[in-house]
Amino acid sequence: MAHSNLVRYFAMTALSSSLALASFNAVAYESELFSLKNRWEYTVTEMPESEREAALSGLAEEVTQLAEQHSDEAEVLVWKGVVLAAYARERGGLGALGVAKDARDTLERAVEIDPQGNNGSAYVTLGALYDRVPGGLIGFGDSDTADEMFQRALQIRPDGIDVNYYYATFLQEEGNIQAAREHAQRAVDGTAREGRQQSDEALRRDAEALLGEL
Repeated sequence: MAHSNLVRYFAMTALSSSLALASFNAVAYESELFSLKNRWEYTVTEMPESEREAALSGLAEEVTQLAEQHSDEAEVLVWKGVVLAAYARERGGLGALGVAKDARDTLERAVEIDPQGNNGSAYVTLGALYDRVPGGLIGFGDSDTADEMFQRALQIRPDGIDVNYYYATFLQEEGNIQAAREHAQRAVDGTAREGRQQSDEALRRDAEALLGEL
């Protein structure tokens, strides 16, 4: 009886330790991710254009390391994809293609874990990647896939400023001006996300400017 109680005690102690460690790890990555999000927001909305590429390169290295440590956390993977996509866009040219492919692969892994794609953010970024990256033998760009990704994001977050703005620019490129105007207006009227207010408000201003062009 005493032996049985002792075994039970050690089992419970081990379980408690495992739960405590898991909780500690979650808190640790959430703190790092919170800091990274804030620095990404500042970089893409306030930092001078001449300094953005270097700053995003540093953030890309940081979030890649974080994703290696937490490879099954969808939110971490989504943010890796978001940061890499921003870095690829800022870097530009064929040299950015490998970064863009890494962003795509990371985001697709994230939606395998979380079909909602962190409240649609993964699908928005995938849509932008498939829209902007060259197609054919060079890259993976594909307008049909881009449209599909934007549609998935809209199903999850129909009033999102980001998805409506990026979808509006895509539709403008595709020559569908009426639909582009509709989604640009939805972006102007949309709801900014908690923790993403700066970047969403910047996109709202971009949507207002786009409306003036359409």
